[in-house]
Amino acid sequence: MTESCYRLGDIATELGAELNGDPDTPINGIATLQAAVPGQIAFLANPSYVRYLKNTQASAVILSPSVASESPTNVLLLDNPYLGYARLSHWFDPVPRPISGIHPTAVVDPSARIADSASVGPQVVIEAKADIGEGVVVGAGSVIGARCHIGAHSVLRPRVTLAHETVVGQRCLIQSGAVVGSDGFGFANEKGVWHRIAQIGKVVLGDDVEVGANTTIDRGALDDTVIGDGVKLDNLIQIAHNVRIGDHSAMAAMVGIAGSTHIGKHCVFGGASGVAGHLNIADQVHLTGMTLVTGDIREPGVYSSGTSADKNRQWRKNAVRFRQLDTMARKLRELEKKSEG
Repeated sequence: MTESCYRLGDIATELGAELNGDPDTPINGIATLQAAVPGQIAFLANPSYVRYLKNTQASAVILSPSVASESPTNVLLLDNPYLGYARLSHWFDPVPRPISGIHPTAVVDPSARIADSASVGPQVVIEAKADIGEGVVVGAGSVIGARCHIGAHSVLRPRVTLAHETVVGQRCLIQSGAVVGSDGFGFANEKGVWHRIAQIGKVVLGDDVEVGANTTIDRGALDDTVIGDGVKLDNLIQIAHNVRIGDHSAMAAMVGIAGSTHIGKHCVFGGASGVAGHLNIADQVHLTGMTLVTGDIREPGVYSSGTSADKNRQWRKNAVRFRQLDTMARKLRELEKKSEG
């Protein structure tokens, strides 16, 4: 818990919210409707949680005008309460504030350029001709390869690896364990023996990109792997070489994108989804969890594959029926022909 304290009126002004209540109410934290205590602010974004509103102990609630009359306390009215919560959450974020400068245990090549306002943590390695911009934070134990560029105010949490020539835009956030710019999986086969192909391209991250913990993004074989502005990648995602992801797309944990696939803007991929290589995915495509894509998707919309969990006995019956679908379809066509005759 932070020790920050704000006037409710100042919060309303900053969020552009309409305030119904006392603007001098002190707010020193943020919590759920159920867990909030006096002095904290809560939010109501999901209608299924309305039942907790009347008994909340929060000193204020961020909510939509449609349910304002049900609140027993001060309210901040927003059409998108969840966005209000998202913005306000940063006011109470307990993450330590970095101190500008280079830790004495960091190993920095003399040819690297590091802005005076940047923060370089313990045991960091920064290789030749790397360029670290204003306000950048490089967490402990991270490795910045030769000729990398990190844009202003980006943050690398501890143990991030950027391989050589990786480009990171402004205001990016890369979580611990992520590896950006690793070699793509490229091999030529001759008589059963695999021969490695040098991966000559690089990785380019746009502005405001977030990369989750232990996510890997491979460098291009010839062309670059490109992640557009505002893309959000969860933990444990694999992005293969030469993939391009359009602006403001988002992917949940364990998504895998095979090589040379191009994904449009404003796409959302559910957890454990997979996309085969050399495909084109249109803008505004939503894949539900565990969807497998093996062909181009040319139209926006929601796409799904796979079957949900069921009792084993029923699932086994359905699996048998699935294998019989082709035979059943053929028999149905024969019956249709006979009925037409």
